[in-house]
Amino acid sequence: MSYIPQILFIIVSAIAIWLFTKKIMAIRRNILLGKDADFSDRPGERWKNVLLIAFGQKKMFRNPLVAVMHFFIYAGFIIINIEVLEIIIDGLLGTHRIFSQIGGGFYSFLINSFEFLAITVLLACVIFLIRRNVVKVKRLASPDLNGWPRSDANYILITEIVLMTLFLTMNASDTLLQQRGYGHYGENPTGNFAFSSLLHPLLNGLSNSALVAVERTCWWLHILGIYAFLNYLPYSKHLHIILAFPNAYYSRLQPMGKMNNMPAIQNEVLYAMQPEMAPANATPPATFGAKEVTDLTWRNLLDAYSCTECGRCSAACPATITGKKLSPRRIMMATRDRMEDMGKNIDQNGEFKDDGKTLLHDYITVEELRACTTCNGCVQECPVNISPLEIILELRRSLIMEESNAPQEWNVMFSNVENNFAPWKFSPDDRDKWVSELM
Repeated sequence: MSYIPQILFIIVSAIAIWLFTKKIMAIRRNILLGKDADFSDRPGERWKNVLLIAFGQKKMFRNPLVAVMHFFIYAGFIIINIEVLEIIIDGLLGTHRIFSQIGGGFYSFLINSFEFLAITVLLACVIFLIRRNVVKVKRLASPDLNGWPRSDANYILITEIVLMTLFLTMNASDTLLQQRGYGHYGENPTGNFAFSSLLHPLLNGLSNSALVAVERTCWWLHILGIYAFLNYLPYSKHLHIILAFPNAYYSRLQPMGKMNNMPAIQNEVLYAMQPEMAPANATPPATFGAKEVTDLTWRNLLDAYSCTECGRCSAACPATITGKKLSPRRIMMATRDRMEDMGKNIDQNGEFKDDGKTLLHDYITVEELRACTTCNGCVQECPVNISPLEIILELRRSLIMEESNAPQEWNVMFSNVENNFAPWKFSPDDRDKWVSELM
């Protein structure tokens, strides 16, 4: 018995797992560039979010048809990959369909279920390719996806179609060899499978040796495709397949309209109004808001890596709809790009060396930030609970409090709030005069 296939399989598996682990650790390092923050409260609600939003894709079902297709792709791909466990064991031990020994009937039920899901994944991927490239759904054809992001989505869909086709062809050639009683294929027959057996007429004319070549080629290409897909994920928007779960768990649980105030700023105002309350060792905050990804929290950065680039946030954004430069999707993509660039800088230099760039200005512009109405539409629509608004607010804080960079209209409002305790240019003593006019 030759052990060469097993040795080759072990080497390929080790390389694939090592490369994937190395990139995932780099992404973890990039996320932890953000400031520390505690999101361990209310664990019951957090696990509920994981169950309903990450697993159940609750927010996707606002559009039931698209949600069902996406669910089939998601559930199908995850569940079918249970079958990868059998391939890995077979590859390590040199066995053939080792799980079929559990029980023929149950095993056939499992594979038939996997094949049904494979067909739904195939059909859904074809429909999504048509939506993106033929129908050109508006949120999937916007300029912020030009270049790699648009190609990335197509590559993933095509890869899933190829993997499902390989899976079905492998099963079809395998069951044909079982029917013919050829070699070890006939030793433990599983019977035909519902969907792959439809391919039998296409393969029936092949000789036994040719069928073995087809089955083995599909087996190897399927597992190599899985390994390639695994290592492509960290470079793709489809990393959300993994990160949607921790992102749902660490979601912000406060009401969406509640802004995170800076206690340091509140204390500064308090001490200005009541100096006697200021502690002797009071020091002003080093920075206000965020100018760089290191000024954001690690959860903001996890948000950026979890972004699916689906565009539902931008489709709901009044600024985007009315032609403003702002796109919440691009805010997340730009934040992720900056993290990646900082990570490459660290890899090259051992530590971050100033490259003369910052997230604010170089990756996200002032015009984009000023266009935001803070309506929370993007937060409401995101299927994985991402909050572009938090990043926008922190960057605007830096603009205004660090750079005094605000439009004249905003400065007038700030002055009125400071002097009159309201956005309008009326003295507090005159604020209730309108009541007397009704009497």
